[in-house]
Amino acid sequence: MSMKREWIALIILAALISLSILAVGIGWGRQGEALLLRASMPEAGGWEPADIQAIVGQPLHLRLTSQDVTHSFAVGQMEMEAVDIEPGEVKDVTLTFNQPGTYSYYCTRWCGPNHWRMRGTIEVQSDGHSQPEPDAQPPLYVQLGLDIDAPHPAAVTPSARPSTAGVGKLLEKLPELYLSQTYYRSTSPAQAWQELRSESVAAGLSDDQIWGLVAGIWQANSNAEMLATGQKLYAQNCAACHGESGAGDGPMADDLAASLQPMEGHGSTTPIDFTDAANMLGASPAVLHGKITRGGMGTGMPYWGPIFTDDQIWALVDWLWTFQFDYDLEVNHE
Repeated sequence: MSMKREWIALIILAALISLSILAVGIGWGRQGEALLLRASMPEAGGWEPADIQAIVGQPLHLRLTSQDVTHSFAVGQMEMEAVDIEPGEVKDVTLTFNQPGTYSYYCTRWCGPNHWRMRGTIEVQSDGHSQPEPDAQPPLYVQLGLDIDAPHPAAVTPSARPSTAGVGKLLEKLPELYLSQTYYRSTSPAQAWQELRSESVAAGLSDDQIWGLVAGIWQANSNAEMLATGQKLYAQNCAACHGESGAGDGPMADDLAASLQPMEGHGSTTPIDFTDAANMLGASPAVLHGKITRGGMGTGMPYWGPIFTDDQIWALVDWLWTFQFDYDLEVNHE
């Protein structure tokens, strides 16, 4: 009988140890305790643990440390400043979630071509009182039925970079449709040029003057605040591959191309050149929004939908057009 009790005790102990290991593996800690979250380069494992559990309204205490180079911790779609994590140091962070759901945490410091893989999830469970937010509408490219992986060459391109200087009075004469957000987001600049060419207000205008009208429509659907937000997001998250000037020549571009093999039907691993009129002017803002939201399959382009809010993605789209159009606004690519 004594031997049997000892075996039962050993089995119970083993089960408790297994549960403890499982809890640590998925990021569970006892209430009030801090969970150690280790960061390392993606090739060495990225975040550990990669999946964390939390409960609405209950503080989640994290102790952040880096095991190799400087990393940085942020949670997508939350108003928080990124926390830098130096090797060998520990940073304490406390998060509280108001809504259940799945949140993505990520590194904001570029450490290599696979930096974008440094992501993890925080599964926030309901406290029994809170209700999940209603499901968001699908992205515009889904609503419009667009194939964002298909080539979109521009049927027409300008002879010089279009400018909005002096087009204000002409814009006032356009039918309201052209200045609506719906038209802007669902129409490519090349398509807009072709449609404007048939308008009476464009009679007698040169091709380049009509391109100025197109640029004016695009500017009218943005503002200085949106462009500033888009510029900041671009500098922090896109310039390493696409380059400060948008020409696809960022410091990580060559490493990215060398580290990936393109998937059949999904294009090149080379970062897109946003200054290429033949490529850009054939794409609608909805296509760009979809690319940023979902990512470029097989191209190394990360998916930013879980990281940026919808407004931030549209601000980033607005900024990308400044590589094509010379706006009569404060725009600085330096």
